[in-house]
Amino acid sequence: MNNEAPKSAIELAMERLRRKDEETGASESVLSDEQKAAIAEARRVHAAGLAQVEILHSSKMAAVWQPEERQKLEAEYRRDVSHLNDDRDRKIERIRNAGR
Repeated sequence: MNNEAPKSAIELAMERLRRKDEETGASESVLSDEQKAAIAEARRVHAAGLAQVEILHSSKMAAVWQPEERQKLEAEYRRDVSHLNDDRDRKIERIRNAGR
């Protein structure tokens, strides 16, 4: 009989993910302090850019009352946020891959 305590759902899920990573050849990489700092900087730049886009969007929306124009501004805002998020993700991925 096994004397180990039963595993939680999280522990079981993590084991399955580790096995899947082993099967696919994925490996864990430890980030250096420089990489961590670069990722943090990329996130800070993203947060600043996002804040700027949000402020500009709010000021534009406050001045517009036509539904069609407001929809256009909302679409532009969503596009800008998406571009910022994509840019952040690309930078972080480049930083992570630089250590391999």
